[in-house]
Amino acid sequence: MAATRALVVSLIVAFVLVECGLAATYSARLIHRFSDEAKALRVSRSGVWPERWSLEYYRMLASSDVERQKMKLGGAYQYLFPSEGSATMSLGNDFGWLHYTWIDIGTPSVSFLVALDAGSDLLWVPCDCVQCAPLSASYYSSLDRDLNEYNPSGSSTSKHLSCSHQLCELGPNCKDPKQPCPYSVNYYSQNTSTSGLLVEDILHLAASSSDASNHSVRAPVIIGCGRKQSGGYLSGVAPDGLMGLGLGEISVPSFLARADMVKNSFSFCFDEDGSGRIFFGDQGLATQQSTQFLPSDGKYITYIAGVESCCVGSSCLEQTSFKALVDSGTSFTFLPREAYERVAEEFDRQVNATKSSFEGYPWRYCYRTSSQKTPSVKLEFASNSSFTVRNPIFVIYGSQGVVGFCLAIQQADGDMGTIGRQDLSDGKRMPLTSPPSGSYPNPLPTTEQQSTPGGHAVAPAVAGRTPSKSSALSTLISSQLCLANFLPPLLLMLHQLVLTI
Repeated sequence: MAATRALVVSLIVAFVLVECGLAATYSARLIHRFSDEAKALRVSRSGVWPERWSLEYYRMLASSDVERQKMKLGGAYQYLFPSEGSATMSLGNDFGWLHYTWIDIGTPSVSFLVALDAGSDLLWVPCDCVQCAPLSASYYSSLDRDLNEYNPSGSSTSKHLSCSHQLCELGPNCKDPKQPCPYSVNYYSQNTSTSGLLVEDILHLAASSSDASNHSVRAPVIIGCGRKQSGGYLSGVAPDGLMGLGLGEISVPSFLARADMVKNSFSFCFDEDGSGRIFFGDQGLATQQSTQFLPSDGKYITYIAGVESCCVGSSCLEQTSFKALVDSGTSFTFLPREAYERVAEEFDRQVNATKSSFEGYPWRYCYRTSSQKTPSVKLEFASNSSFTVRNPIFVIYGSQGVVGFCLAIQQADGDMGTIGRQDLSDGKRMPLTSPPSGSYPNPLPTTEQQSTPGGHAVAPAVAGRTPSKSSALSTLISSQLCLANFLPPLLLMLHQLVLTI
């Protein structure tokens, strides 16, 4: 044991010396867990040190062992998913082309159909409504059951967050630190917002057992009691709430990780038919490529990746590097002006089709042809990682079938690009490969397996409804509120909080 200890210490010292280039010497004093000094420290904190061989003494040992096991395993469960199943779905035009999943909240549990958004943090649902979207299924053509309104007083496990709570951002504005904590989130898209009070309640999840059965898990989370919504949230987008999957402390992935329920990650997968899966704690495949996330003003507050260059066909273009926000709530990919122009011009040079225009479509590079053969578009990242966009075009149909296509990449307004509905990864990494079919279990109720339907902002998850006439599409796309069908099957999105750098 002493030899092992010495080896570990030697390795640590060697690592420090290499890292610091011998510029400084670092040392650390090791204290035995049961030494007098350690005992004194524990007594100063908790006021007691149990008598040796007593029941409390063994409880202390057992508790320490449990914590060590948690550190090794990284979470009590391999992964978790919503109690109604891991399925996500795009409900089409009625719901603004976002991805949704059913979740259960409170005691007794109440179901909510929430939009999923990696660009924001807060989980909010309509609650004690002053101004909310219609919740009747008759208002939406793709629903077979009514949506619900959350009532904190109707849940025995609900309690309001006070203004003194560390997660109450508006706490300093409260007159009394004991009063319920208000919240207000403004979105860039169409003056869209939600506001109300923060509460803590139970989110019902499920975990798969080794025998392929599921068992229930109750996770306390912070929920926005959304009393007043505006903008897109009143016209069919996320009418029953939204689950933020961002890096903030208040997000569901962050809560689950801090509670040691799962590893500090999640996966969000899309299929070509609009269906998908979400798993909390999933870290994806060991073989996937990855790239580091980048900080914004020195902090990891959102998912930003650094694109080293853009390639069209076999040509990798100079001066096409940029930073990009990776976001599940934005549908199209946006490139900064210079990168966009170079990519679009090279794409145009390699396309074997006649450049044209289609009324009502906003893209500059469109082609009239029945063929969909196009040059590949690839994003190069650091460490020789790359991602090939499987189909970066928007196909245009006429009465006789395909009549043409457009390069479905937009020019961003500023220097920051946006990779719409693409991949994220664990830690500060970004997987760039699609998991093979069948690489994940299908923990869905039987009925759900049979019936799964086929903006840049603080939280950009406000898609838009497709207009009945294509001439209105230009306004829609300029607001970054539509869906492009150029995603590879089952793209993997993973998140991990950055605790230390």
